Amino acid sequence: MADKDKKEKTGFFAKLKSGLSKTRSGFVSGMDSIFKVFKSIDEEFYEELEEMLIMGDVGINTTETLIDELKDSVKKNHVHEPAECRELLIDLIKEKMLPPEDAYSFTDERTVIMVVGVNGVGKTTTVGKLAGRMKESGKKVLVAAADTFRAAANEQLTRWAERAGVDIVSSKEGTDPASVVYDACTAAKARNVDVLLCDTAGRLHNKKNLMDELAKMNRVVDREYPGARRETWVVLDATTGQNALHQAREFNEAASLNGIVLTKMDGTAKGGIAIAIASELNIPVKYIGVGEGIDDLQRFDAEEFVSALFDSGDAGEE
Repeated sequence: MADKDKKEKTGFFAKLKSGLSKTRSGFVSGMDSIFKVFKSIDEEFYEELEEMLIMGDVGINTTETLIDELKDSVKKNHVHEPAECRELLIDLIKEKMLPPEDAYSFTDERTVIMVVGVNGVGKTTTVGKLAGRMKESGKKVLVAAADTFRAAANEQLTRWAERAGVDIVSSKEGTDPASVVYDACTAAKARNVDVLLCDTAGRLHNKKNLMDELAKMNRVVDREYPGARRETWVVLDATTGQNALHQAREFNEAASLNGIVLTKMDGTAKGGIAIAIASELNIPVKYIGVGEGIDDLQRFDAEEFVSALFDSGDAGEE
């Protein structure tokens, strides 16, 4: 099993590294040229670096914080050569992306995970992949098809549940989503389930009625499954760059998020958005996706991500 896990992890790292190639050839190579061209660490150097980070979708707020921290680190470590700033900056980025120690403590408790997000981010597919990953790790998983508005959602999630080998609770199109969640909670308790994953309708984050509906589903879980740990994760499409950050911020205000799943990292030139999301929202990226298969969604590893982004080692070989 250890060899299988190592092989899978190495394969995922290769896919992640390949997926981030556009980001590397964009803002990362731009930063590297700054480190090489400048002969001294001065304000112009910092301004060029700041501009390149912003262009790489790291975001204005995160960029300003990184530059301020880099200046402090340069002074503290008595660094005089621009080239030496590269590793300092990488370390600062890595620190911002590290999830808290309890980010995956839900794996040790009976948990209900509400999965939210706007249409088109791959939310239903992500729920199916998460179910497969958790089942593989030895958990008893149940999925709830609480997206009763999109006609194909039920069928799509059913196919993923079959593929993952987990049970599904669903209802016909147009059913009150809260009633599906009610049935799922009842089934989860009866079947002694470890993780209940609830797919919800792709909602526009600025529509109050849809957020009210989400609150209603949460009240059902509070009432029917009081002993379960609660998690709410938003699925974000990395290719949308800063828009993904805005979505996460809006959903967090409405639903108190404690996890992010970042999809479609393969082939995007906006990989820097992962840095902005982890830094600005103080919500951990828990899973990251780089392809279509179940194995292409895995736990987020900050060291692995930064190594793949900056091509600074073989984290996947560890």
